[in-house]
This record gives sequence, structure tokens and C-alpha cells, in this order.
Amino acid sequence: MIDARGMSCPLPVVMVQKEVKKNAPKKLQVQVDSMVCVENISRYAALQGYEVKTDKDGDDFVLTLTKK
Repeated sequence: MIDARGMSCPLPVVMVQKEVKKNAPKKLQVQVDSMVCVENISRYAALQGYEVKTDKDGDDFVLTLTKK
């Protein structure tokens, strides 16, 4: 799981990009605390062929990226 809470964009997206390029995971979870990060990561993930599921966890969001 990538914990990107407290970080502002584009850093969370860059963290996801690095993980996707390095390991090409079939499934990846990302925890963020900003709706802007949710939107930006979701947009990037969709372009890379991932389906994105977003769950609210208190004040945070957990994105589950699953390769299509």
C-alpha cells in the first residue's frame, strides 16, 4: 500500500507512477486524504488500464487499483 496522506499533488500521482512502472502490479492500494488526489490518481490509473475503486476511511480515501 502506498501511503500518500499529507502530500499534495502531484507527489501522490508520481508515487503511483513509479510503482506502476517499476512493478506493474495487478492490484495496488493507495491511501490519500484529498479529493484532488483521488481524482488525479484515478485519471492516471484509468489511462494505464486500471479499474479504480474508492472507499472512504474516516477523513481518508483508499483507492484500490486493479489491472483490467
